[in-house]
Amino acid sequence: MVACVALSFGGAALADAPSAAPQRVVSINLCTDQLAMMLAGEGQLLSVSRIAFDQQVSPMAEEARAYIRNFGQAEEVYMLRPDLVLAGTFTPSHTVRMLEGLGIPVVRFDITSSLDGVRDQIAKMGEVLHRQTAAAHLIADFDARRAALEEERGERPSAMLYYANGYTSGEQSLANDILELAGFSNAAVAAGYEWGMKMPLEVLALSEPDLVITTRPYPGGSRAEDVMQHPAVMALNGNSASTTVTDHDWVCGTPFVLRAAERLAEVRREMASAAQ
Repeated sequence: MVACVALSFGGAALADAPSAAPQRVVSINLCTDQLAMMLAGEGQLLSVSRIAFDQQVSPMAEEARAYIRNFGQAEEVYMLRPDLVLAGTFTPSHTVRMLEGLGIPVVRFDITSSLDGVRDQIAKMGEVLHRQTAAAHLIADFDARRAALEEERGERPSAMLYYANGYTSGEQSLANDILELAGFSNAAVAAGYEWGMKMPLEVLALSEPDLVITTRPYPGGSRAEDVMQHPAVMALNGNSASTTVTDHDWVCGTPFVLRAAERLAEVRREMASAAQ
C-alpha cells in the first residue's frame, strides 16, 4: 500500500500523489500567476488574472497571452470548471468563500517579505501543483544566482527607496532585501523606517543618500506620484545618482527579484567606477 500524505495550505487539503495533481488550475492573483506559469505542467494551468497581462506590473505579460484571462470574479472562475484556484492574501474573502462553497479548493499565498520567503513560495507552488521536481530546480537556480551576488564585497553606498505618496521600504521588506543583496545599505533603515512607512521630504533630503530609487510612473501620472517630481527631490537628484528601477520585477516574491538585484548591482558598479 502506498502512503498518501495530505498537505494543507490555506484550508485546502491536497494529496501528495501524482493521481491527485490538479488538471484545471485557475490563478486569480498576480504573484500566483507568475509562479504557476513558471512551474505548471503542460496544459495544467488554464487561466491567469487580467493583471498578468499588464506589462507595467507583470514581467510575464507576454507569457500570459497563452492563457485565458480572468477578472477574479467567483462566477466566471466557476464557469471555467477549475479543480484548483490559486489566490492571494488580499483576494476578496467573499470570492474565496463562494468558490469553496461551490466545492472548489482554493489555496492562498501570503505576501512575500524576504528573499527566503521567495524560496518558500516556490516550494509551496511546487507542492500544490505536484511539480516538486520543477520547483526544486527553480530553487537551486535561485540559490546559485543569489549566492553569486552575495559573494561580491566592497563599499556599500547608501540608497533610498522613494515611492508615490512619499512611502519608503525599510526593514522587513522584500525591497530592502533586494537592495542589500545588490550591495547597497538602505538609508531608510538608518533613518529608522520600516516597511510601508511614509517619509517626509525633509527626511529624504537630510539623509543625502548616494542613490535615490523611485517607481516607474503609470502613463498619465497621478497626484500620488507628483511628490517624486517635487523640487526638493529634483535638487537631491542633482547631487546624487538617480535611477528608476522598481518595475515589475520588484512586485512579487518570485525569482524575478534576482533580476532586479542584478540590475541594481550593475548600477552600484557603475557608481564605483565613476567615483574612481
